Amino acid sequence: MSTKPINKTSQIVIEVETNENKLPTDIKWSASDSGIENNISKAFFLSVWDPKEENTMRIDLWTKDMNVDEMKKFFHQTLLSMADTFENATGEHLICEDLKDYCYHFAKKMHLIKE
Repeated sequence: MSTKPINKTSQIVIEVETNENKLPTDIKWSASDSGIENNISKAFFLSVWDPKEENTMRIDLWTKDMNVDEMKKFFHQTLLSMADTFENATGEHLICEDLKDYCYHFAKKMHLIKE
């Protein structure tokens, strides 16, 4: 007798308030499994893989309160996170080290770290 695995549904909700020009003014997010509710954010990137089209669909939004220095840090940290995720998913250690080297170069060029 085999038992069917029990599946659970979780929700991540992103709420974006916009102005009259449809530009984001406030971003809040909640995650049902993490106990996070209406967490305030200034920006988010969302990438979704469409297997039928074999293409990435994405949404990139940020509020007017996100300053340039914060955006530089956000990009840097996102790039590093993507390198880690790619290595965990594929085991491609060497190319991920190359990507992390680029992230170091990016951080230097954006004056996020001192030389």
